[in-house]
Amino acid sequence: MTQHRHWLPWRAEATPGAPALEIAGTTLSFADLAERARRGAGFVRGRGPAVVPDRDPLPLALLLRDPLRFATWFHAVTLAGHAVLPLNLRLTAGELVAQLAAARAVGLLGDAGDRRLAEIARQLPGLRVTAAPDPVGLPPAAPPLPGESVDLDATLAVLFTSGTSGRAKGACLSWGNFLGSAQGAGECLGPVVRERWLASLPLYHVGGLSILARSVLFGAPVRLQERFDAATTSDELDTGTVAAVSLVPTMLSRLLEHRGARPAPEGLKLVLLGGAAASPRLLRRAQEAGWPVRATYGLTEATSQVATADAGPGPDDPALRPLPCVELRIVHAAGDAAPGEVGEILVRGATVMQGYAHDADATRAAVRDGWLHTGDIGYLDEGGGLRVLDRRDDLIVSGGENVYPAQVEAVLAGHPDVTEAGVAGVADGDLGARVVAWVVRRDGSGTEAADLDAFCRDHLAGYQCPREFRFVEALPRNAAGKLLRRELPGREARQG
Repeated sequence: MTQHRHWLPWRAEATPGAPALEIAGTTLSFADLAERARRGAGFVRGRGPAVVPDRDPLPLALLLRDPLRFATWFHAVTLAGHAVLPLNLRLTAGELVAQLAAARAVGLLGDAGDRRLAEIARQLPGLRVTAAPDPVGLPPAAPPLPGESVDLDATLAVLFTSGTSGRAKGACLSWGNFLGSAQGAGECLGPVVRERWLASLPLYHVGGLSILARSVLFGAPVRLQERFDAATTSDELDTGTVAAVSLVPTMLSRLLEHRGARPAPEGLKLVLLGGAAASPRLLRRAQEAGWPVRATYGLTEATSQVATADAGPGPDDPALRPLPCVELRIVHAAGDAAPGEVGEILVRGATVMQGYAHDADATRAAVRDGWLHTGDIGYLDEGGGLRVLDRRDDLIVSGGENVYPAQVEAVLAGHPDVTEAGVAGVADGDLGARVVAWVVRRDGSGTEAADLDAFCRDHLAGYQCPREFRFVEALPRNAAGKLLRRELPGREARQG
């Protein structure tokens, strides 16, 4: 058992007056945040079950829309000695019930006006469902609080995977996982981790939660957004006070569209771009406009960031370097792959999860001999740089040939009349699966399937080219902007 002081009280003593969280004209210092979190912890202790010190403390769920309230209660719950189960705001009551039951949550703090709370309480009568009060009005908590001292091997957060392939599972991430991720990010990204970040990603997503953890560990202020909006985010960046922002490719694309010919905002030092593969065209557009983009690859089970492109202008398809605390392997049926050979990406290091909540079989399948089997496909180049191709479960085998949807999507994204594209396999009696593309055209575009077919044949091998193009209004994405390829076959093609 490796004991450590809870990061927030430690930070509040080290830099009490430094800004911690900012939103809509409100700023909380680290001392303010710690005081509110202590009051919230007292409330949790007074209304919840007794917390027995354990390697796997009982999770308490948060379903809170306002990011300032979420961040405050996140720290409060951990000070009370619980792990946190951040819930996706976009899920239905039934989906939330399934996650709460799978994680064996002991309580839920939600918004008073959320009608899902009553349904959750009805379906899970043993769960204490409570409307979260304003911590400012709560009485001070009597010290010491159970979470003032933490075990680095204990679970800090249970984060359910997006479920883009297979069923969603709750990844148990420890205090040590978040600490390793923050330290690795600090070594990889440099001094910018100690400057102001704009939190545009949902805080219940591993990328958003990692920003909160780094904020307390490095004493960096975080400017919060309730949701991403291209115009609002652009205005925030134009203040010149934001040093870094984490985005997914869809967010960056919409920002560039909104800004038109305007250059990158002054003062912006880093755009950490992850969550999905970015097309070479998008990276080229951003670089030409002066955006300091660094592409990154990560996943929930590895506490977000795994490998990141080097700083400075680079190629449209940059190699990604693993964090200093991370090891990478590529394996295929014959064993370890040689440089340039495609296989499954394996990850080992301080950031790899403890396992899936109450799912020993899934944990054994995912983590073997300390190596996380990501299910992602890629290769290492001669210099050890990682190239990510696709999800193994998204691989299309068409006529005996392997087709990686992300590669086809990247080509389609390079067409001037294409806003977004998603590619998936559809069952075919002759080919086994045929490659189909769902395409969002730019407004006013008259591009037809024949035009896209000719474009693809100029850039792809014949077997990689879509056999069918379906024009749609939008692509299915989760809250973090990740394309949900499994939902593509159900998308109705737009007429006309």
